[in-house]
Amino acid sequence: MRRVLVTGLGGAGRTTVAAATALAAAATGRRTLLLSAEADAVLGVPVTGTPARPARIADGLWAGLVDAGADFRAEFLDLQERASAGLDLLGAARLEDEELTELPGSDQFALLRALTVASRGDWDVLVVDMPPLRETIALLALPEQLRRYLRRLLPAERQAARALRPMLAQLAGVPMPAQWLYETAERWDTELAGVQSVIESGSTALTLVAEPGPAAADALRAARAGLGLFGHRVETVVANRCVPEGSEDPFVASLAAQQERCRQEWVATWIPAGSVCLLPHLGRDPRGLDDLARLQKEANRCSFAHAFAEDPEGYDLDGLVAAPHGDLEGPRPGPGRGRRQEWITPLADTDTVRHDRDGEIPTEPEPDGDGTLVWHLGLPGAVKEQLTLVRRGDELLITVGPFRRILPLPSALRRCTVAGAGLKDDTLSVRFTPDPALWPRAR
Repeated sequence: MRRVLVTGLGGAGRTTVAAATALAAAATGRRTLLLSAEADAVLGVPVTGTPARPARIADGLWAGLVDAGADFRAEFLDLQERASAGLDLLGAARLEDEELTELPGSDQFALLRALTVASRGDWDVLVVDMPPLRETIALLALPEQLRRYLRRLLPAERQAARALRPMLAQLAGVPMPAQWLYETAERWDTELAGVQSVIESGSTALTLVAEPGPAAADALRAARAGLGLFGHRVETVVANRCVPEGSEDPFVASLAAQQERCRQEWVATWIPAGSVCLLPHLGRDPRGLDDLARLQKEANRCSFAHAFAEDPEGYDLDGLVAAPHGDLEGPRPGPGRGRRQEWITPLADTDTVRHDRDGEIPTEPEPDGDGTLVWHLGLPGAVKEQLTLVRRGDELLITVGPFRRILPLPSALRRCTVAGAGLKDDTLSVRFTPDPALWPRAR
């Protein structure tokens, strides 16, 4: 299954582009599913299906509505049922389905669950209408972050056998965590692991939508490093609502020239890693399948035209490989370990830089000529002034502008001290020196 996550700037037409992308995929004979929370207006028909049971919209195209309210009620009632024993001891009054309203943030979890459910289906292409770009980056990082929190707060290895729990509680003088709490945490971790595997899959790619202009250029430039930090592969940048060139109207001509300058910058920035697509301004808000088909037909240099072909040049639909940042060797750091914190300074240029594929972190560092180990991480668009590194035990905390990620170090680097770091040619290189006290002594 190929997954296309459509995001971009707020108000740039993400839902329209997602629907047009899904329609283009369906036109090639591929079974296509569109997931969206608000695709009714764009499609011109009400979407009554769900991610698990989508409704047919056109030949080869199905759509499922992401309903945050229904998802929240179902998950809350399930959790309430699992915790029923503890709630009964407290004399709590059960909440009913009719009195539940979703909380802020429920839509994010609903979208992640919908993505997981749809990925289990028999679809050739899955197109997802995502939130705005900054929110999408944070949303896609959520499974990895929550799994880390669960491991730290409720480590599985600290669970006591059921038979020993009363005795341990008496000896410790405090109640032991209830078994249902660990079971719930384990279930959440399993679900989050499934979402994370979908996000990090090589068959998952992002489409960015923006209306070309100075503000959009600045926003995409700022988000590019965040996308690289989390290893997301951007397949297409869609320049939406492009006005025609050659107009005699000075206002339209000036706007067209400004859009062209922005598009040229995007071409230089995102190609060859991805493609840049131009979609025309229809003079109105697109509505219905006819308008979407017109956008598809008039698209220029767009993935709509070639990415869903039987054998598209430059694309390998069945063999996309992009090793995610999360695939690192060695056990995860456990609680109580690695309290040592180390600031990595200075960020000076280095000549020992190796370029990797976009979105890849090598599982083992490469040796440098002077005996140090160098770990390389692609950070396209990052600038030295906005980059902060902190070594904390077995983890590396990387902050690029407003984005932060905590990465577990490969096993070899956990026995090293930091010798320095450098940023050059969109690649961060961190140099490590083996710690003699932690490495086996040669006999």
